[in-house]
Order: sequence, then structure tokens, then C-alpha cells
Amino acid sequence: MTAQEILNEIEPLGRESYRKVLFNHGVPEPCFGVKIEELKKIQKRVGMDYRLALDLFETRVYDAMYLAGLIADDAKMSKMDLQSWVEKAKGCLPLEGFTVAWVAAGSPHGLEMGLKWIESKEEGIAAAGWATLGALVAIRPDVELELGLFKKLLQRVEKEIHQAPNAARRAMNNFVIAVGTYVAPLSKLAMETGEKIGVVKVDVGNTSCSVPFAPDSIRKIEQRGAIGKKRKTVKC
Repeated sequence: MTAQEILNEIEPLGRESYRKVLFNHGVPEPCFGVKIEELKKIQKRVGMDYRLALDLFETRVYDAMYLAGLIADDAKMSKMDLQSWVEKAKGCLPLEGFTVAWVAAGSPHGLEMGLKWIESKEEGIAAAGWATLGALVAIRPDVELELGLFKKLLQRVEKEIHQAPNAARRAMNNFVIAVGTYVAPLSKLAMETGEKIGVVKVDVGNTSCSVPFAPDSIRKIEQRGAIGKKRKTVKC
């Protein structure tokens, strides 16, 4: 299939009510308002397709860009591809904090790009960086992680989170939760970091979303006996 054929297929699936939900969550036009469950039907049919994913992201249509993340062959994504995606996603919080981060984390360049992006003065790119690092710890075995580096990142979050821009602040809080959840050797430190940080205030706009208190989120996982249990993928 081509990107244009997919656009032709998904446009009639859009719903105005869902478009409004997406707009409230920071999605700009153009957006058809196609539910993720419909996009996943196409994902199942298409499978992984590196070239098609790049073409879909180029359309600048939100629904197609989200689908691009689902079908991307992360292992084939170059640093240039990832940089292009984070720049094209600028201004769209769900793409920056989810789609781009998921694909980057699954690529061979996740750590490098995540560390690069958190230094950005652009709020959305910085948020994408923290989200990438959080996704990375969810799927990479601990033996592949430089624990000393992630300790330093937790310390950085503790010092900087309350002065960070809105989207980055939220992503940093989620990073603490991810480390506490998926990296067993650092779970206690992440919980302590969350306690020191306290409640993180984020403007969630016209949505019902809330910002979790990191230690509470980590404790819930601990109570289930699931600390350190990795995920096969962070895409959803």
C-alpha cells in the first residue's frame, strides 16, 4: 500500500467527537479523528514497513503519523530519520511524547537521541527526549543499561523538574516512574527521588488527565511483584 491509499482509507473513519478529544490533548490540524483501534487494524494487515512509515509521517496528517509509529521498523530507523520525525512532530504533544519516543527507544540510537533531545531548548523535543529514555528502560534489559548514567539522570530530574517547561516536566515525572518500575536496581532510588520532588504540577489543558505522584505509581507495581518486569514493546 502507498501512503496516499492509506489516507484515502482512513479519512472516512474519522469521527468529529474523537477529533475534539485529540485537539484537547494537543493534536493540531490536519487530523481526521480516527480511533487507534482502527489504525491497529491497518497495522495488523501491513505489519512493519520502514519505507511506508516514513511516507506516512511525511503526510503531516496526525492519524497517519501515529500509524507510522505503529508500523515503523525501529531497527532500520537512522539518526537522521529520528531527528526528522521529532522536528516534524513539533507542536503535537502525543507525537512528541509517544510516537517518536517509542520508535526512537526501539531503534539502535535510542540512548544517543534521548540524551541529545533532553538538552533541547524546544519544550516538545526535550519532552520527547525524556520520554525516549523512559521507554528505553522499559524494553532494554538492565545489563544493557548504564546504571550510573540513569542515576545521574534521576538526580538531574530532582534538581530541574520544577523549573522545566510544562511538557518536559510531565515527561520527566514519567521518566522517574519508568526507572522505578522497570529498573529493579534503581527502583528504590527512583522512589526516593519522587518523594523529594513531591507533587508535580502540569497544565493538562481541557482534559481529565492527571499527573501521578511517582512514588505511588512505583509502589503499585511493587505491590504486584512486577518491579523490573520488562515489556516487549512500548507501542500501544
